[in-house]
Amino acid sequence: MESTHRSASRVLCLDAARRLLLLRWRDPFDGTYLWEPPGGGIEPGETPLAAARRELAEETGLDPAAVLDRSVPVERDVWWNGKRYVGTEHFSVAEFAGERPTPARTGLLPDERASLDTYAWTAWPDLGAPADPVEAPQPAAVLGALVPDGPWS
Repeated sequence: MESTHRSASRVLCLDAARRLLLLRWRDPFDGTYLWEPPGGGIEPGETPLAAARRELAEETGLDPAAVLDRSVPVERDVWWNGKRYVGTEHFSVAEFAGERPTPARTGLLPDERASLDTYAWTAWPDLGAPADPVEAPQPAAVLGALVPDGPWS
C-alpha cells in the first residue's frame, strides 16, 4: 500500500482537572470514527510550535498562547480518507485554568466541519473507554514526558 509522508503537530489540551480534550472525527471515506487531539499538518516554513498553535485555534477556537514551547516527537501511522499517512508528529501540551473550556468550530474548513462529529474532555481513567479508537499512540508516555506530575505517570 502506498503511504503519504506528513509532518504534523498535535496539542494535548488539559483543563484544570487534568481532563484531556479529544475530537471525534468521522472518516469521509469509510464512515469510521476516531478520537484524537487537535492538530494537523505543518505548512511549509512553519515550525511545529506555530503549527500546533494555528491548528488549536482553527479546530477549537481555544487560546493558542496556551500551547507550551516543548514537544515530544511521535511516529504516527494512520488511515484517513482512504489514504495511509505516516510520519513524525510533534505533540505539545496546552494547559487551561478553567474546567472544560468550550471549543468553537469557527476556524474549520468546510470538509473539516463536515467530518468533526463532536469533542469531549476525557478524564484520564476513562481514556480507554470510548468505543471508537483513540489515535494518539502511547498517551501516557507522551503526557508523562510533557507533564511529569500528572495522573498518567
